[in-house]
Amino acid sequence: MLLMNLTLLHHLFLFIPSALAVYGIIKVVYNLYFHPLAQFPGPILAAISNIPYSRWFLSGRQPYKLHELHTKYGPIVRTAPNELSFNTAESWRDIYGFRSDHKIFVKGKFYSGGSYAGIGTRSVVSETNPHTHRQMRSYLAGAFSERSVLEHEYLVSESVDKFVRLVGTKGRSPAGFDISALLEMLTFDITGDLAFGKSFGCLDNDMYHPWISVTIGALTQGAIVDVLDRFPWIARIALVLFRKQIHDLTEDTRKNEAMSLDAVRRRILSKSTRKDFLSRILTERDPTLVSDQQIAAHASDLVIAGSDTSASALAACIYYLLKEPVPMYNLVTEVRCGFNQYSDITGSSTSSMQYLNAVLQEALRLFPPLPLGLPRIVPAGGAVVDEHVLPEGITVSTNPLAACLSSDNFENPLQFNPERWLGTNRVDNCTASQPFGLGSRACIGRNLAWMEMRTTLAKLVWMYDFEFVDQAVDWHRDTQMHTLWRKPELRIRASRRSAHGDES
Repeated sequence: MLLMNLTLLHHLFLFIPSALAVYGIIKVVYNLYFHPLAQFPGPILAAISNIPYSRWFLSGRQPYKLHELHTKYGPIVRTAPNELSFNTAESWRDIYGFRSDHKIFVKGKFYSGGSYAGIGTRSVVSETNPHTHRQMRSYLAGAFSERSVLEHEYLVSESVDKFVRLVGTKGRSPAGFDISALLEMLTFDITGDLAFGKSFGCLDNDMYHPWISVTIGALTQGAIVDVLDRFPWIARIALVLFRKQIHDLTEDTRKNEAMSLDAVRRRILSKSTRKDFLSRILTERDPTLVSDQQIAAHASDLVIAGSDTSASALAACIYYLLKEPVPMYNLVTEVRCGFNQYSDITGSSTSSMQYLNAVLQEALRLFPPLPLGLPRIVPAGGAVVDEHVLPEGITVSTNPLAACLSSDNFENPLQFNPERWLGTNRVDNCTASQPFGLGSRACIGRNLAWMEMRTTLAKLVWMYDFEFVDQAVDWHRDTQMHTLWRKPELRIRASRRSAHGDES
């Protein structure tokens, strides 16, 4: 009997690897030749496994890798067994915009990670249910309207003026200073002021607040969760074997949750009458339906999405302007001729400055502040994207960088050319650049971002002349992406221009 059992066990050990090998071969053949996405081009390994996509994502160079793949394979690339990446203007509209057939492409599993996800609280960014998301936007929309942004402009201006003064102080050093880091401090101070009723004090202390590193860590952890979701069996094993390490790895996410919830509750208990975004949101919400925790999740997202993205866009502007003297001259001429005094520079007065807005649009094209293709799921019954019928359930996205650097969409796509946006351009397909997204899930804070970017850039070039310290810096070579950009130092010198009106 024992011998029979041993023989059976021996055959079982032989059978299991053989069965797994046969299953693997069948899976590979199916993915390559019979899968609904088999017709779409892309790397062979990406068609049979999630490993290539995960490796690109973790490498920090995923946006540039996808741009490379689109250049090689065309406007549609199969980037994983069940995923397609697009780089066309039509795909932006079909996936993210309002469709005539009313089909909705809901957010994918990518949004299951990050702050508050582990405790079941979703935010306006991470919520995947369209109905629930509409309810959220209904009580958040008032705080982010153009009128509300202008009402709170004085809070933004206080931080921007402080930033401009710091640029003058730091810019005198022969070694220069990293304006990219200082811009991050500025935008974190602004979003902290608006989201929690109190600045983070980065500019006052000339150093990062601990929350910044926690926020960046939480974003990185969300990216790791997305990779693990692609390999559920590895994730299960890792949770058993490396429980402590994973607990330590997600510490920043828990810290971010605790910090934001504490800040919201402190603000509520203070009974402050101060007017800012948080006060507007608290007024609009129904406290029986929207918890403090929910408000904290929204506020945390505002800090993450509203700070790093604006800082990246402004740093990109300065980088490209210093690389291209003609656009810099044109911008300086428009701003300095347009304003007699520094105090005349406001959100309203800069909104009609054509070249200033064109410079920002072009920087947002060349260096999209959110470089990740935001994943959506093809709805039940399938749908048409960019004239291709796609089956339900697959993941699709438009990659912002690949779309913006495609020669099919833009002539000389790597050239910084603000004239593309001045209304006489009949060559470029400018709708391929959508830095704030499209449709019902478009960035709710875009009015704030535009006001913040316009006033900051205008005040800088009105007050100072700039020069590179390190001409060798190359952002397209040296940047990395882990959900948001990780930027290299941008060291510059700044000197007061010789003739100007009142000071900041």
